[in-house]
Amino acid sequence: MRTQIRTLTGAAALALLAATGCGGDGGRTSPFTGERGDPGPVVAVKIDNAPGARPQTGLDSADLVYAEEVEGGLSRLVGVWSGTLPGRIGPVRSARESDLELLAQFGRPVFAYSGAQETVAAAIRRADVVAASPDAAPRAYERDGRRASPHNLYVRPEELLDTAEGAGDAPDAAGAGLRFGAAPGSGGEPARTYDAAFPQARFTFRWSADEGRWRVLLDGDAVDARPATVVVQRVTVRESALRDANGNPTPYTETVGSGGAVVLRDGRAYDGRWERPDAEAGTEFTTPGGDPLRFARGPVWIVLDRA
Repeated sequence: MRTQIRTLTGAAALALLAATGCGGDGGRTSPFTGERGDPGPVVAVKIDNAPGARPQTGLDSADLVYAEEVEGGLSRLVGVWSGTLPGRIGPVRSARESDLELLAQFGRPVFAYSGAQETVAAAIRRADVVAASPDAAPRAYERDGRRASPHNLYVRPEELLDTAEGAGDAPDAAGAGLRFGAAPGSGGEPARTYDAAFPQARFTFRWSADEGRWRVLLDGDAVDARPATVVVQRVTVRESALRDANGNPTPYTETVGSGGAVVLRDGRAYDGRWERPDAEAGTEFTTPGGDPLRFARGPVWIVLDRA
């Protein structure tokens, strides 16, 4: 492949480099952000998003952040890192059944979570993830005495990787499904502010032209995160057979299938479509006409919103 790259010049060479995720000097491009880096094992962490958990730690360095609905219409986050890791991440909270479907597209990630119902714990043991709860890696976790339980559990990802055997590296660009590059040549509406909401959670994204990034507010609380691209992915959210301690049904967010999406980049909102044919496949986003809907290079936030 390198011989082929060196024989091309100009736009043709750049197009091939972008498609393969390789740089002319042998460097790599992150399949999650489109930026140059050194992707390594994938670490996914289930993160609290209750008011008592804010401000969260580590979100500013995440490659990908997913927002998903949990019991009572509340929300939690799943952060994904590969390569550069922060010193600690949290607060860490419990896993849900649909997390496994979401994470299957990342190969064999290390999955950090605080615990799970036994039905979910059994599914995690069967799944192609490296289960990294405090029971499995106690030395990687710590409680912050300045926070009230249960919003005070944090994980040190570097120490987590020291004990995680069999963790898989980030997929290549084709496997991840995401595409980065120029915005669509047409379409898109100016969007200085965009809101997405669950029954009991609100996500606001405000475009900062000075930073070239979106500022994130969770229920109105500003967080230390600046994604380059935000996606509101319309998905099916159904009741599972599980209930929480208060009897509330546990939502199951379906991330395999297809549906509509809104992609925010460069201060504009683009209508699009998403498709993921099976759990092992990456999620691809296209324009209504079927062309790749490319993201701006940088961190990505994806809100898994009810269709």
